[in-house]
Amino acid sequence: MPAASVLFVCTGNICRSPTAECVFRTLVARSQLGAQIEVDSAATHDYQLGEPPDARAVAAASRRGYSFGSRAARQVQVDDFRRFDWILAMDRHNLATLRLLRPRAYRGWLGLFLDLAPQLGVREVPDPYHGEDKDFERVLDLTERGAAALLEVLRVRLPPAAP
Repeated sequence: MPAASVLFVCTGNICRSPTAECVFRTLVARSQLGAQIEVDSAATHDYQLGEPPDARAVAAASRRGYSFGSRAARQVQVDDFRRFDWILAMDRHNLATLRLLRPRAYRGWLGLFLDLAPQLGVREVPDPYHGEDKDFERVLDLTERGAAALLEVLRVRLPPAAP
């Protein structure tokens, strides 16, 4: 059982949240913490369920050495509030939706992903879906910095590795 679990959430789960999942999963693996941290992503809406990540997101990530692997968009389920200690929304709209879905018993951290990186001066990851390639690059810029900040927060909270 992982010591920490993180769920990234955006509207359709084909651009921002799978990008955050991919970047964070890569950082976790590089830090040799894969056995201690579970990572996933999901959507608040059912617009693109079952679809692969947006080709523009995949191309932008690939240029930086990231791989999405095989994944399909899925929607947040009530069970996710049991499974994940950290549920991180990409923007305020998705956070508001998640707050409506949150069971009263949920004791994890529900908030904006970029609130973990206040030095960025930005609280939301903008949706690149109707934008251009540069918008997907901007998502990666923010995600890389947010993911690094999240990993530092989790490192402090993880139990020490066994000798």
